[in-house]
Amino acid sequence: MNFWSRVGILAATVLGLAIAIWTIGDVGLSDIAATARHMGLGGFLAICAWSLVTSWLLGGAWHAAAPGEPEPPVLLFAWARLVRDAVSNLLPFSELGGIYLGVRTLTRAGVAPPRVYASFVVDLTTEMASQLVYTLFSLLAMAPLLMGASAAGLRPAIIGGTAVMVGCIFLFMRMQKVVLALAVRIAAKFLPETTVLGEVQAELTRIYAQRGRVIAAFLFNLAAWTASGVSAWFVLELMGSDIALWKVLSLEGVIFALRSMAFVIPGAIGVQEAAYVLVAPLFGLAPEAALALSLAKRARDLVIGALALLVWQINESRGLMAGR
Repeated sequence: MNFWSRVGILAATVLGLAIAIWTIGDVGLSDIAATARHMGLGGFLAICAWSLVTSWLLGGAWHAAAPGEPEPPVLLFAWARLVRDAVSNLLPFSELGGIYLGVRTLTRAGVAPPRVYASFVVDLTTEMASQLVYTLFSLLAMAPLLMGASAAGLRPAIIGGTAVMVGCIFLFMRMQKVVLALAVRIAAKFLPETTVLGEVQAELTRIYAQRGRVIAAFLFNLAAWTASGVSAWFVLELMGSDIALWKVLSLEGVIFALRSMAFVIPGAIGVQEAAYVLVAPLFGLAPEAALALSLAKRARDLVIGALALLVWQINESRGLMAGR
């Protein structure tokens, strides 16, 4: 990547981070800070640390989907995933920007581009499959609640949103080669060193031939979804809300499904809060407690995401100066 391309990426990242902080502030930065104070510094640091465990599980999934010699460390993939999620949660260019910087983090570290692109497709597929399993578990667990009169107004939205998500997942799985071809062609516009599509497809075939690694990627992703749900339960415990763990896991499954439908909105700002306020009462959780949970997650994402992007920018700046 040439000098001016790196400058452009850094400038876009800095501008995007500033806009994201302004946007989050506009929807309640003071509320986020108040929520963090209510949990206490120790509690807030604990949920941040737990989030890093989740990132390690997600990195383990991506690493499992990238078999090869020499074997790159899991922490490298965990860092790439952390950068990817930070961009997706904070910056205006959302999911596509997160994918691009996550992939760039690995290729810049020396991982072969065909392995990075192919493993990303496998990782994304197993992540979507594990989300499907987690969401179906959530719907099964809350089936009695959905059948109740209190859920009549939300039932079509929850079931319809889940059906759309399931359809998108199966469509992606059936069209992996088309999606991969599109991703590589887009990457080629930014990365002159991008390997030809045939090599990436060959790598994808090689990875899928190692079923044990694909299953491991699926299990790592499923564990990450579960760990994220446990984190929400822990936040509610810190806030004094007495609610069963299975209810929180089920609630989070529905929220994940509804949030994934708003992937074009940075961090699903507004969508996540509305979903919590509407769905949480079905589980006996007060709307204000659900909103506090959402704000606590915003505070965690803001702190971890901002720090991750700061470290990433420092590394990129060093590479920029070295290249210059």
